[in-house]
Amino acid sequence: MKYTALFFAFFMSIGLFAQNTDTNKMDSNGKRHGLWKGTYDESKRPKYEGTFDHGKETGVFKFFDDTKAGKVVATRDFTAKDGSCYTTFFDQKGNKVSEGKEVNKQREGEWKSYHKESKVVMTKEIYSKGKLNGLRQVYYPNGKIAEETGYANDVRDGVYKKYAENGVVLEDATYKQAKFDGPVVYREAAKGYVVVKGQFKDGLKVGIWQYYENNKLVKEVDKNDPDAPRRP
Repeated sequence: MKYTALFFAFFMSIGLFAQNTDTNKMDSNGKRHGLWKGTYDESKRPKYEGTFDHGKETGVFKFFDDTKAGKVVATRDFTAKDGSCYTTFFDQKGNKVSEGKEVNKQREGEWKSYHKESKVVMTKEIYSKGKLNGLRQVYYPNGKIAEETGYANDVRDGVYKKYAENGVVLEDATYKQAKFDGPVVYREAAKGYVVVKGQFKDGLKVGIWQYYENNKLVKEVDKNDPDAPRRP
């Protein structure tokens, strides 16, 4: 029995050694090749696993949270084989948090994020080389549009619209390099009546601003001379 136990322990140790050498290997050029697994520094719990082909990621990589359950909190899918990957983030319950394409570890194209524990899209964003470029859209939990903002190189630039849940455009304005610039219209939600009309220049109110009550013009104010209100 004693020798049997020794032989069993010996073969088990060989098996474990062989198993360990099957992961985290380098090729002859010192590049990662085959299955790789990473661990958290302190807990030594699994952190990620995925397969390399002579230094390039292939297939789907999985990333785990630092808990005993080891939940998958992100995946990176390299099956496109064009240097890009499709990244998806998850919460602790497995619900999608956000997803989109990455190129050189930078966001590219459309990215979507979701309302908490929901399949309903919360935001849609357009990226180019990791920066917001294009229309950013925000949605209510019922799926209806809530806000639209134009972006250029991570800066608000272009159209800006804010919506009520009934579809009324509450604010209709334009950004130029992160500042309001151009005409703006504010409406109330119930009937969509105009409340205020005016003009911005470089983020400041300029010119004649009109104020309405029950869809009727009741006052005009010259923002270049605010002490001189004008009435229709």
